Amino acid sequence: MSAITAVTGVAAAPLRRVLRAFAVTAAGLVIRVAGRIRNRRDAARLASLDDRMLADIGLTRSDLRDAYAEPLWHDPTDVLARRAAERRTGRRSVLRCRSDNPSLSSTANAGLGWRRPRTDRDPRLLV
Repeated sequence: MSAITAVTGVAAAPLRRVLRAFAVTAAGLVIRVAGRIRNRRDAARLASLDDRMLADIGLTRSDLRDAYAEPLWHDPTDVLARRAAERRTGRRSVLRCRSDNPSLSSTANAGLGWRRPRTDRDPRLLV
């Protein structure tokens, strides 16, 4: 009788590993879904902010609409973080361009931020 129980115990070991792997996979899925639901709730809080506050973060209303247009299984905060990062890098490159180019950062046109480049041609021919 002990031989039969030993075989049953050996056969049950792979089943336990399969069930454990399934439980770990299911738990990971539940954790990911809960995180995405939490991120959607946080993105909904962003929608309650006014446009000026969103601009301080680097977002617009259209960014929020685009984030919610994603399927439910996608994380909307990924879209929002990507858009804000794109705007930050774009702003940095414009500021870097202005500081590198003296014609763009002249004090005479500080309010404009740019100046038409000088040419040797007659202004009537520039059109």
